[in-house]
Formats: sequence, structure tokens, C-alpha cells
Amino acid sequence: MSDERASTLPDGWAGALKLCGEDLRRRGSAAATRRAYAADVEAFARWCADRRLAPEEVDVRTLRRYLGAASEAGAAPSSLARRLASLRSLFASLREHGLIAQSPADLISYPKRAKSLPTVLTGGQAQQLLDGIPADTPLHLRDRALFELAYACGLRASELTGLDVGDIDHDGEQVRVHGKGSRTRMLPVGEPAQAAIADYLMRGRPRLQASGAPASGASAAGASASAPDPRTPLFLSRSGRRLASGDVRRRLRGWAIRTRQAGRVYPHVLRHSFATHLLDGGADLRVIQELLGHASISTTQVYTRVESARLRSAYARSHPRA
Repeated sequence: MSDERASTLPDGWAGALKLCGEDLRRRGSAAATRRAYAADVEAFARWCADRRLAPEEVDVRTLRRYLGAASEAGAAPSSLARRLASLRSLFASLREHGLIAQSPADLISYPKRAKSLPTVLTGGQAQQLLDGIPADTPLHLRDRALFELAYACGLRASELTGLDVGDIDHDGEQVRVHGKGSRTRMLPVGEPAQAAIADYLMRGRPRLQASGAPASGASAAGASASAPDPRTPLFLSRSGRRLASGDVRRRLRGWAIRTRQAGRVYPHVLRHSFATHLLDGGADLRVIQELLGHASISTTQVYTRVESARLRSAYARSHPRA
């Protein structure tokens, strides 16, 4: 939360929110997580300030009233769960800094959420999508490399946009990925993705980089003649800047429509498809956990439910007495 907005809150709450933000940054929380938590705890702080409650006066009943009001206003269980996670982070910071004796948020259970299966593409659909991206313009070359790599390695949108040129190890046929919680992992890259990246680096990226260069910078020809700085972004926008996660979602949605994919296709669909296809091929769940960068195996186990659902569906379609 900005200092300007924090200044409109009572001092106790402004200080509490600042401590929470600093602790999240120190723990290496992702920028998107910090923004979401900041919005949640600020909303709660304002709700409490309207009722003349200081941080140390908040108890379990207060939190239940707040979350109950949010639920009555139509907040989904997933939204309530994130708000509770934000409040747990806030009160954990206050406890660690000695401002409260215990966290009231720890005494509240997370709401039950409906267990929905992740959306996945079949192998044929994934091939149709990727093969449907031509290699005739710098943006098309970039998109082909971007989504080949996303599917080959199961990367999140933020992990894709965070890659630098030097993160691609061409000789080792692998990529260094900076994931959640500042965890780094090395992942193998398949041949189609390697070829798409090499093509993009040779014919696409230099022209995108040149389009964003200042007037005194290198020309397009000069940019293509020299190797890119390994510390610079791998995937560039039309203006030569680092691609944003929103751009990844927008471009993938466009290619999904052009290749006539059914339903919504977003970056996590490629990630889910990557994991599901590995499981279909006999990969061990622990291996998939490492490749995805999941901190807990329980997060990865959702893909066993995908496989089970697929088998039940095939049985129902095929067996005469199903």
C-alpha cells in the first residue's frame, strides 16, 4: 500500500500495514501476492477504523463479523480464503514484532471451497494450438517461442515474463526459472521449444529490441548482428520492453480463438496440460512436483484427480454396461 493512502488511516493501522508489507517483501513473496494482500488488509483496516477499533483490539469475533459481512455481500469462498490468508499475514507480523500476544486469525478455519478439476488440453489440442502460430513476424516468432516454452516446462505467466536471455542454457538444453518464494529450479527444455526459442532469438527478438531502442541506439541491423545481453529480458513487447503477464494472457487467448480451441485457454491451462500429460505418460508425482515448483505434494495431487476423472469418463463412454 502506498504511503499516501496509509496516511489517511489512524497511526496504529498505518504502521501495522507497513510492517506487514515489509515482512512479505523480506520473505520473498511474489509482487502479485503483496499487492493482493495489501488491498485486503487495507480494506480490513478501514473497516476497523470506521468502528474505532485499533489493531490490538481485534479479536476472533471481530474477524468473524468482517468475513461474515463479506460473505453476505457475495464474496466467493476463494475470495474469503485469500482475505483470511492476508489477515493471518497481518497479525503474524504484529505478533512477531511484539505488538500483540497472539493472532486472532489463527483461530479461524479457512472456508471450504468446491474442488473443481483444472482445465487441460488434449495432446492433439496442444499441438493444434502451437502449430497454429506462424513464424512470419517478430511477434509471431516470440509467441511461438513463448507458448512452446510454457507447455514444454509448465511455466506460470509470471515465470515466463521474468526470464532473461541468460536463463536459457542452449548447450545444456535447459532453462533456469525463478519461481514463487524466490525458489529457483532448472528445467529440461524439449526440442520444439528449443528450436522456437533459437528462431526467435535469431529473427524475432533483435527486431523487437531495435523497435524499442532510443534514437542513439543500435539500428535493427546492428541489433541483429550482436548477441543479446544475457541480463536483458528474454521476451520483449512490441515496444522492446519486458513482456507483462497480462500480455501473455491476452496473446494466448487470441491464438486459442484463431486455432478454434473450445473454452477459455489461459497460461495455467498450458501448465495444467503439461502436468497431466506427464502423468499420463507415467511420470512420478514427485517428479511433477519438482518440475512445477510446488512447495507441497498435496498441490500436485490434483492431477491424479484429473487422471481419475478422465478414466471414469472413458469407461462411461466405452463400456456397454457402464
